[in-house]
Amino acid sequence: MPGRILVIDDEPNITRVLRGSLSAQGYDVRTANDPEEGLRTFKDWTPDLVITDLMMPGMSGVEVCRAIRASSAIPVLVLSVREHERSKVEALDAGADDYVTKPFGIQELLARVRAHLRRAPERAATAIEAGDFVVDVTNHSVAVLGKAIHLTPKEFDLLAHLARHAGKVITHRALLTAVWGAQSAHQPEYLRVFVGQLRKKLEAETDRQYIQTEPWVGYRFIPEGWSGIEE
Repeated sequence: MPGRILVIDDEPNITRVLRGSLSAQGYDVRTANDPEEGLRTFKDWTPDLVITDLMMPGMSGVEVCRAIRASSAIPVLVLSVREHERSKVEALDAGADDYVTKPFGIQELLARVRAHLRRAPERAATAIEAGDFVVDVTNHSVAVLGKAIHLTPKEFDLLAHLARHAGKVITHRALLTAVWGAQSAHQPEYLRVFVGQLRKKLEAETDRQYIQTEPWVGYRFIPEGWSGIEE
């Protein structure tokens, strides 16, 4: 599954290692050692996936994520030496799809790259209708009570998975695996961020709580008209 990968990192050793490792797997790789150069390459070259450092001089990886998300839904994987949950949440909030802490194993990174490049929305149905909701899988659009709601790519993937299983409890692990891949099954901060964002957007126009928390287990999506009883 070769594709184009852009690596943005101010450490030449990192870009050199990643270029060699990714190229050896058949990927077409370009690198940039400063974020401004990286964004220029992104606009001119249109990669399939971006790997960016979080802490860089001049412009942070968080700002790089926001710039990419302004025009593209491609996967963005963030690298950082920081292990604190706060930095992970900040990157996820900015539109990152995944987060890897330095130092990292190259095989793990390659696995994450493969997972993000091959993952695509299920195409069995072009639209999912669940109560108040119409989730258009083909066009990546969502309407609640007839009103269009703007979602980020990962917010959409999360809602689509919940909507496909409306009324049923989906465990944290199952949601993480379905939306971010098996390698993220033990990173619940992903869910806390994205479920919170989804709730704000989906419930802005109503007083209904569409996504219910099942303590210590997972989440349940309850569209208008659902009985609330799991099948």
